[in-house]
Parts: sequence; structure tokens; C-alpha cells
Amino acid sequence: MSEQPAPANTTRQQLEPGAADGLRAYAARTRESADQLAAVLEDIATNGLPPVEECTPWEELRETHLARLAAQRPAVA
Repeated sequence: MSEQPAPANTTRQQLEPGAADGLRAYAARTRESADQLAAVLEDIATNGLPPVEECTPWEELRETHLARLAAQRPAVA
């Protein structure tokens, strides 16, 4: 007699209303970011790359992003 695994529980566990709202908000922000990236890529595909003089060096972008992350994190005593 062969033993077969028990069927998996396919019932989904419902989220708390606050958690569901937070997840929907995260999904909306992610969708917005993806739409912005898609628009930039479509613009580049249509019009080509912008002139170097109009671009921001990656070092500046990195420092700006790191400063934004540091401002979000509370200081350690």
C-alpha cells in the first residue's frame, strides 16, 4: 500500500483590514514606479538617449538616494 501525501490546504488565509490596505498601497506605489520606468524607456526608444550634458552623473544620484535613506532611518544613540 503506497502512502500518498495529504492534499494541500487550498483555503486562503484572509489578511487583517489594515494589512490588506497597506498591501494595496504598496502595490499602487510599485505600479506607479513601474509605469514611470516604462515611460522613460519608451521615450528613450522613441527619441534616443538624451545628451550627456543633460544627464545627472550616477554618483550624484547615488548620494541623493543614500541621503534620502539616511533621513528615513532614525539616528542610533
